[in-house]
Amino acid sequence: MEIWINPACSKCRSALTLLDAEGADYTVRRYLEDVPSEDEIRAVLGRLGLEPWDITRTGEADAKELGLKEWARDAGSRDRWIAALAAHPKLIQRPIITADDGTAVVARTDEAVRDALSR
Repeated sequence: MEIWINPACSKCRSALTLLDAEGADYTVRRYLEDVPSEDEIRAVLGRLGLEPWDITRTGEADAKELGLKEWARDAGSRDRWIAALAAHPKLIQRPIITADDGTAVVARTDEAVRDALSR
């Protein structure tokens, strides 16, 4: 499995601690440094079963600057949202774990991390 993290994020650190405690085999991706492409974001969204606005941190300064709260949340706007996430990776909710079974979870809770581990 792979986990997308921001090392400054307490939820990310908690997820890593739990993965380590469970002896999980995983790869860390510091997504602010190794920025996912639009295609990678689309793939993760497919694995999550979510839309880009579902994983967007709308409280971030970049989101306010872009006016994201005003953007349409529909199929016609999907590519615009994905492009914004690729251009401003701070907007991506974290941590995201891609599980070995092809699914993914936004692992902000211990329960979500355990869910990823059980797949």
